[in-house]
Amino acid sequence: MFSNYYGEWAALLVAVFWTITAIAFELASKKIGSLTVNLLRLAIAMILLGIYGLIVKGSFFPMGAGSHQWIWLSVSGLVGFVLGDLFLFQAYVVVGARISMLIMALAPPIAALTGWLLMGETIHANGIAGMILTFTGISLAILNREPAFKSEKRRRVRFKYPLKGILLAFGGAAGQGIGLVLSKFGMDGYDPFASTQIRVLTGVAGFLIVITVYGSWKSVKYAFTQTKALKHLTIGAFFGPFLGVSFSLLAIQYTSSGVASSIMSIVPVLIIAPSVFMMKEKVTWPEIIGAAIAVAGVVMFFI
Repeated sequence: MFSNYYGEWAALLVAVFWTITAIAFELASKKIGSLTVNLLRLAIAMILLGIYGLIVKGSFFPMGAGSHQWIWLSVSGLVGFVLGDLFLFQAYVVVGARISMLIMALAPPIAALTGWLLMGETIHANGIAGMILTFTGISLAILNREPAFKSEKRRRVRFKYPLKGILLAFGGAAGQGIGLVLSKFGMDGYDPFASTQIRVLTGVAGFLIVITVYGSWKSVKYAFTQTKALKHLTIGAFFGPFLGVSFSLLAIQYTSSGVASSIMSIVPVLIIAPSVFMMKEKVTWPEIIGAAIAVAGVVMFFI
């Protein structure tokens, strides 16, 4: 049975890996700051991808890429890793990994819209329905109807979580969705692992500039004194940019990208249990139902 479903099992492992990554990076970001976590986790991922390239291709750095690949994959790295993850990791600090990953379910709809606008890709009726369903599920989870004042009987719709954190997570989803489309355009038949390495190299360069501009090198130096945070950071880098990317490529090699994407999209549901037991968060039934609806919306993209 297992041998017939390599791709499906790989996709399920990716969802588990990304759940671990989200929790690990939330813990690390709250200790040493999101900027520092972003730089160090990409540096670790760059080393791991370089070792992989050295073993498989005989070169630590990506080779054979043309100007098209370098330009567009670099732009993708800036949009996805620098801007997108800059917002996402700060969202971890403000609203936590669970709500951030739920809002990240908007990444596939954003990618679909971007692909339609930039590359003329078709959005089918199921895709439009999926967008609406995903947005409905997320709204159910993050909105609450309550009186503005105790004396009021009329109930107003309000955010359950800080608007700043929700907007940051949305920025992360936009960065990932748009970055994915730019990556697809930039790869143009080039090796996926080497493409990821180009994106990571650009991400490292981008965060070096951001940290220099913000004068945050003291925070980077401080991070090396925080053993627990570094442990969480290393776990997140290993299960995210390295294993997560590797197994997602393995998944689409053995099964359709639609099936793989659908299975990998269950992170907002998987993350509920560790959020309750590890992070001691209180989760309401509307949030659980909203997460399930949002995941169902993502699945509809690939039916």
